[in-house]
Amino acid sequence: MITHAGGCHCGRVRFEVIAPAIVTVSDCNCSICAKSGYLHLTVPSARFKLLQGSEVLTRYQFNTGIAQHLFCSVCGIKSFYVPRSHPDGFSVNARCLDEGTIERMVVEPFDGREWERGLAQLRARPAGA
Repeated sequence: MITHAGGCHCGRVRFEVIAPAIVTVSDCNCSICAKSGYLHLTVPSARFKLLQGSEVLTRYQFNTGIAQHLFCSVCGIKSFYVPRSHPDGFSVNARCLDEGTIERMVVEPFDGREWERGLAQLRARPAGA
């Protein structure tokens, strides 16, 4: 495990996440992820640290209201959020990680349109793997 840094486009939101150098991320086809091109690197909350920018984060909720979609209010980028599938963790957008620490990224499709059926598949995979 190593520490990866990342953030939003304008740099006001910065975070660190502890994950392997070779990561497996989920490419979800749900309505919000498909439109934004979000690649999920999901980790327990103990492996995520917000370094700056809490004051510029804007929350968006829809459907069940469980997921806490957090966007930078300045540049509009969602670099991380609290997912419905892991309300005790964080999903980091792998596209928002700084270059240099990811050795390889394996992208796996996830059927977020059939979320409940896909949940078993998602939880079967180790977090941050």
